[in-house]
Amino acid sequence: MDTARKTGPSQDDKLLVIACGMIAREVLAVKQQLGLDHIELTCLPAEFHFYPDRIAPAMEKAIAEARAEGYSHIFVGYGDCGTGGQLDKVIEKHGVERMDGPHCFAFYQGQEAYRKVADDDMMSFYMTDFLCRQFDAFFMKPLGLDRHPELIPDYFGNYEKLIYLAQTDDPALDRVAEDAARLLGLTYERRATGYGDLTAGLARAAADLG
Repeated sequence: MDTARKTGPSQDDKLLVIACGMIAREVLAVKQQLGLDHIELTCLPAEFHFYPDRIAPAMEKAIAEARAEGYSHIFVGYGDCGTGGQLDKVIEKHGVERMDGPHCFAFYQGQEAYRKVADDDMMSFYMTDFLCRQFDAFFMKPLGLDRHPELIPDYFGNYEKLIYLAQTDDPALDRVAEDAARLLGLTYERRATGYGDLTAGLARAAADLG
């Protein structure tokens, strides 16, 4: 997903956020909420959630392309996200920063709050607004569960709970999460997180532009 991006010799008045496609809607919501008109957004494919080894090389390419387009201010809308430190090597090489924390499930809850529950949540399956909207496309169809529900224990048998980290209040998404918990045979919990540390992270990155 890309929003409109100018090309030219200099984009010094802009902050380019290169983010995971899973948080695109949320980045744009925070941008609007805070009136950060100088933020532009481009996203790597959301499916990299399943292929974390692809994130660092794709980010390397995206940053290089952004520099060539004249962007000197870049912020990475990812946690480590399973890259095992490889993403940090890329951003250190290019002198840019990223969201604090291991993944979006942490920064949506807030790093301090996440640290308190991380151990207890070890056997929990997290869902977000994005994953509720894309539950069929991201889980049911790729895993074949729409055709072979008998495979559910093979994929989800080690989980005990489904935790919906809700960025917004949307009854339709609540129903998806509740239905998913029943389908997967997991207990259900809803946590209203809002955008968590994403708001502060983008605000700080935008402020650094000045």
